[in-house]
Amino acid sequence: MRERVILHSDLNNFFASVETLLNPAFQGKPLIVCGDPKERRGVVLAKNEEAKKYGIRTAETVYSALKKCPHAQMTETHFGEYKKYSRLVREIYERFTDVVEECSIDECSLDVTASVKLFGNGQEIAEKIRAAVKEELGLTVSIGVSFNKSFAKLASEFKKPDAVSVLPKESFRRIVWPRPVTDLLFVGKSTAETLHKRGIRTIGDLATTEEETIISLLGKRGRQLRICARGEDEEPVKAHAGKEDLKSIGNSSTLPYDVTSREEIKRWLYVLSESVAARLRDADVGRANTVHIAVRDGNFKDYTYQCKVSPTALCKDIAETAYALFCKNYSFVAPVRLIGVTVSGFDHHIEQLTIEEGVDGNADYQKRERAESAVAKIREKYGYATLQRGVIVQDKRLDGLDIRGKKEEK
Repeated sequence: MRERVILHSDLNNFFASVETLLNPAFQGKPLIVCGDPKERRGVVLAKNEEAKKYGIRTAETVYSALKKCPHAQMTETHFGEYKKYSRLVREIYERFTDVVEECSIDECSLDVTASVKLFGNGQEIAEKIRAAVKEELGLTVSIGVSFNKSFAKLASEFKKPDAVSVLPKESFRRIVWPRPVTDLLFVGKSTAETLHKRGIRTIGDLATTEEETIISLLGKRGRQLRICARGEDEEPVKAHAGKEDLKSIGNSSTLPYDVTSREEIKRWLYVLSESVAARLRDADVGRANTVHIAVRDGNFKDYTYQCKVSPTALCKDIAETAYALFCKNYSFVAPVRLIGVTVSGFDHHIEQLTIEEGVDGNADYQKRERAESAVAKIREKYGYATLQRGVIVQDKRLDGLDIRGKKEEK
């Protein structure tokens, strides 16, 4: 079997880079993308290289960022532009392969195994892509080249911005195993602490520890992490599915602070449900009949819950169902560190309800659907911060926050 050639592309400081294209006056200055710059509240959604030099981090408050760099430039979000440039970059990728998996609005995995005879080896293809993105769109991208998805992702982090890094199969142990275990995808602070207590500090330590030991520490997830560390990840790059094949659409977020109250969870669920509803509209898959939530607590324990609903594609319906699921099932034994919302069970051919089924109910749904679509168009043109739900604005930490960049579609 021929060795796979996998690329992982990561657009550098994507939101901030697009904002600089839209306003060249930002060039060379510290820039943060946030909610409402005039009010100076909310959180930092993105920053450029100049802002990073001042220690500014994504998800910290604008107030905190400005204390670090009082002269930082600020701009609100323009998600319509981000989507446009993301699509244009993807079109460049598709010149080299049709096996492209969108990981987020600014990251993709590409399987170019079948393309090497046409375009050269993996590094050559990556360099051609990097050059095309820069010359045609004015954006920079860092690309990792390896023999599986997890190592291509790891390699994309080696050199930034505007670089290509290769992680060969024959030398991955020498390059990867001495690195901190936290460099491995999905090894967060809590997982690292668990591993460190057992003396597992490098990727090589993880790779050479007995499987039973890792499973006893981390469960099934530990087995997958060990597989990745050993270079045995065989997960395929999943080309974009047609809408008839799409099984679920979801969004999740690792929270920038410990959440210990239901009201805060409610606000986060509305933020996530906004993005899920937007993706339902974009995907054109009709309405969903099942809502799922995922919760990860401060001890890194995961919980999932789901329930059936009347078919819907509306944010309010999704958010209220998600919140009811949370209240019914989670008792805050530990604070919440991650929350996620997913919908499934799409009806691609919603038919009009009969009188017996409730025409009035359907008319009400269509009225609310038109209202959400109108809000979406305004945000697309003028930015997400233009219109926000009261439940979100009540929490200044969420003001201006939109996380449509992170997605989970199956």
